[in-house]
Amino acid sequence: MNIELLKNKTVLVTGGAGFIGSNLCETLLSNNIKTICLDNFATGKRKNIIPFTEDKNFKLIEGDIRNLNDCQNACDGIDYILHQAALGSVPRSINDPITTNDVNVSGFLNMLVAARDAKVKRFVYAASSSTYGDHEALPKVEGTIGKPLSPYAITKYVNELYADIFNKTYGLDTIGLRYFNVFGKRQDPNGAYAAVIPKFVQQLMNHESPIINGDGSYSRDFTYIDNVVQMNIRALTTKNELALNTIYNVAYGERTTLLELAVLLKTYLSEFDSAIKNLEIKHRDNRIGDIPHSLASINKAKKLLNYQPQFDISSGLKEAVSWYYKNI
Repeated sequence: MNIELLKNKTVLVTGGAGFIGSNLCETLLSNNIKTICLDNFATGKRKNIIPFTEDKNFKLIEGDIRNLNDCQNACDGIDYILHQAALGSVPRSINDPITTNDVNVSGFLNMLVAARDAKVKRFVYAASSSTYGDHEALPKVEGTIGKPLSPYAITKYVNELYADIFNKTYGLDTIGLRYFNVFGKRQDPNGAYAAVIPKFVQQLMNHESPIINGDGSYSRDFTYIDNVVQMNIRALTTKNELALNTIYNVAYGERTTLLELAVLLKTYLSEFDSAIKNLEIKHRDNRIGDIPHSLASINKAKKLLNYQPQFDISSGLKEAVSWYYKNI
């Protein structure tokens, strides 16, 4: 990665106290890059950024992307933006589509306007694999999508449309990263909308049976956080003009069923606690809005950004399990 290209530059990470955002802040700061974190702590955690607060290159701005003034304040003097701030979760968007839209669409537009006005050099943002919607073909290729299956998916597709228009109309360089089921350290296992991996980990560590939606045959392209960080840095620093103003899948490029996932987690966690290996895996009905299968083609990212994911599902889970066991 050409992270040295960011030396003497300032990077704004929106949602920098969140799961992905805090990992991005950590990487930037470890390379002595001036990093600004914008977060309203709706879903981000203060504990995620406590290690950074003593770093002279780190600054926290408490603010909400739904407030244009907060966005403009955060963008003052910024060279590059990694926009991670959003309300995730398909079920959350189904239960409260208005708030999801306010944050993910109105907030996104505020950030684009603020970035444009501040003459930011590049705006890299978190898109989503949910944009593929009801398109059934595998693997998922960036140029072919279906109809969205949730309010959340609609908001993330609208982000892509806005980013494209801001490039064509105002000349703002953007890159969208369609994340596929990201997991890893600092991903919150608590709350109604926790992702499947930290939720399963916490259940198993509490000697509770993990509960799978459906029969366990649904599959996902689970993507370890370090692969995602690599992709963000590559998108931020690429000098390839052909790589700009487009969308990329961010994944490993292999799929794992939910049942396989649960078995792997039992195996790795039982190395720390032998009682876990005997826990039963339980099932319940599928969730509304969930797609059966997801698998990414990462050929475009490899070709244009030289993306080289280092962690497959097995090595990523081992890293994640070790972190959770020490931190939960």
